[in-house]
Amino acid sequence: MGTKKHKPEEVVTKLRQVDVLVSQGQSVADAIRAIGVSEVTDYRSRKEFGGLKSDQVRRMNELETENQRLRKAIADLTLDKLILQEAARGNF
Repeated sequence: MGTKKHKPEEVVTKLRQVDVLVSQGQSVADAIRAIGVSEVTDYRSRKEFGGLKSDQVRRMNELETENQRLRKAIADLTLDKLILQEAARGNF
């Protein structure tokens, strides 16, 4: 059986659905089964997206992408700096 990767906004929506079903009196296990995910998936999703709203999740993903881009830029600049230092010492 293949796995399906849900978008963060969909995950937050499913977590809210579970909360609504539990508040209506269903057990947590029944509510999780009703939305079509496993208990482990629900646990991991709550751990990652627990109290966030959809717009907050979207912003978090944007910040993570920006962070990756900046880390790559720093790595490239550090490498360039090391190469220039070696060339300046005459070790080329």
